[in-house]
Amino acid sequence: MQIDTRPTWQTYFIEMAFLASTRSTCLRRKVGAIIVKNNQIISTGYNGAPKMVTHCAQVGCLRERLNVPSGERHELCRGVHAEQNAIVQAAVYGAAIDGSEMYCTTQPCVICAKLIINAQIKTVFIAESYDDELARELMLEAGVALILIDRETGELTKLH
Repeated sequence: MQIDTRPTWQTYFIEMAFLASTRSTCLRRKVGAIIVKNNQIISTGYNGAPKMVTHCAQVGCLRERLNVPSGERHELCRGVHAEQNAIVQAAVYGAAIDGSEMYCTTQPCVICAKLIINAQIKTVFIAESYDDELARELMLEAGVALILIDRETGELTKLH
């Protein structure tokens, strides 16, 4: 009898989110997101400037120039978050994502949490936390599970 040494679905998809993050054009934080339904990837996203807009690597980071701390004043960023891009890409190609799961390299911010809730994504798996308590509270209230994946062990920890 052969032992199955393949990664779990959760480990497989979180690693795919990290692969997506390698496309990021953000100078501060590389984030990737994958939307999955029935163990099939529906869409992917990474953070960076919108299509047809110059990347931060070419024009610099406004948030850095203004010394804006992480997690504050999201409107002062030319980038679109990975979670937002994954949701938009599903919409562009007409893919239904209600009832799906999202895998993110980092916990979504409150803006992304609201989009996730309204997109009816049911579970968000993350590899690292992010200091945004309101995002966690909204997802909890809306019934969106937030689960931390330990990339080394594959262990899952429900955060709320």
